[in-house]
Amino acid sequence: MRPVRPKPIVLYIVAAYALAWLVALPLWIGGRGIGDPLFSVYALVMMLAPTVAALLVVRFAEPRGRRPGGPGIARSLGLWPLKPAGPFIAFLAAGLLLPILLVLGGLLLGAAMGLYPADFAHLSALRGIMARQVPQAADQLAALPAWLLVLGQLVNVLIGSFINLVPALGEEIGWRGWLVSRLEPLGTTATVLVSGVVWGLWHAPLILLGYNYPGVPGWLALLAMVGMTTSFGAVFAWLRLASGSVWPAALAHGALNAAGGLFLVFAATTDLDMLVVAPLGWTGWILPALLAAVLLWRLPRGRAHAA
Repeated sequence: MRPVRPKPIVLYIVAAYALAWLVALPLWIGGRGIGDPLFSVYALVMMLAPTVAALLVVRFAEPRGRRPGGPGIARSLGLWPLKPAGPFIAFLAAGLLLPILLVLGGLLLGAAMGLYPADFAHLSALRGIMARQVPQAADQLAALPAWLLVLGQLVNVLIGSFINLVPALGEEIGWRGWLVSRLEPLGTTATVLVSGVVWGLWHAPLILLGYNYPGVPGWLALLAMVGMTTSFGAVFAWLRLASGSVWPAALAHGALNAAGGLFLVFAATTDLDMLVVAPLGWTGWILPALLAAVLLWRLPRGRAHAA
């Protein structure tokens, strides 16, 4: 196993953070913040920052990237090879399903703890949102059975997972493709904690504007974001290390983004505490942290090093 090289890691983090702040700067200068009509565009472009930073470091700061006969960039970042086919497909399936199941499990756990105001029978919040969006069909929506509404939302999540794969890959090539594989010699615990914290703090340009945690003080919102990225990032790290590929982690990231709004599907109200409700709140971090602890404990070291 190759040793950890601190300099490329520091350069990577600096580059990823600098690029993120550069992209988000117009949101701060313009004063509109998350209310800017182009907010989604800025957020999508910002998701490319980790990949751009990784490519720069691989090309200019890693000795192997400059040495003749070294691994290709695609292999170095976990993009290639896509084999053996059987295990690769199995890891992709895990990447798709695990985040969705963990989000649903977190909602159930929050409801059981009395911290998530659930309405599994009538889906009050969802019906209210849909009625406001399509007021002319409010009566028809009210008559739809709950199971049909849930099925429709789950189908949307599955479709959205694959749509989100493209922007999610913009982050995952950097976080799991590059950073996790370079941190792995430090040991599993350090790899998960460092990559999770780095990933969470990278969101600062948007979180400090009120994104994800509206009305929450910036420092607390950022701390909560680190909790979420560390817990779910541990599962993503396992997918990367166990498969030797970044694709399962990228699909998992896309699935998490798609499933992130499920808390509105089963809620009794839209007035929710995002510091508590899964997946952004702490009740959503418990299951992925426990699952990752079991999976990573059984994982042999050195699995991600294709380079």
